[in-house]
Parts: sequence; C-alpha cells; structure tokens
Amino acid sequence: MKNKVINRKILLGTVVSDKMKDTIVVVVENYIKHPKVGKYMKTRKKYKVHDVGNTKKVGEKVSIEECAPISRHKHFKIKI
Repeated sequence: MKNKVINRKILLGTVVSDKMKDTIVVVVENYIKHPKVGKYMKTRKKYKVHDVGNTKKVGEKVSIEECAPISRHKHFKIKI
C-alpha cells in the first residue's frame, strides 16, 4: 500500500463572527496582481470554519486548514 500525500490549503485570517454554534466566520485577505494594469489589489473572502466549543473570539488571528466537507458551507477547520 502506498502512502498518500494529502495537500491541504492552509490559510491565515481574522475571525469576524462567532455567533453560530461550533462555527466561526474567518475573512482571508490576499493580494493579487491585476493582469492588464499591473497593480496589486486586495481581495477578501469569507470562510465558514468548524470550531468545536466556540474557542475563538472576534478579532483573533487564526490559521485554518481545508478538510472534508462538514456541512453544506463548511470545508475548513481550525489548524492546531
């Protein structure tokens, strides 16, 4: 049996909501280069993240890791 190499995305972001049970919302900011103009632009994306026991609070910096789908919108968990 071969060893599988699992490549999972790891992202850094800030918690913006912790009002749901076992779920937080994390906003991740990236800089991308505009293909035509050449300027760097800031992009933001929100991810719903699995957080058992609601351990993280609004404003905290967190590292999140991709995982198997937990629900319809949750595909990330907090990286320990």
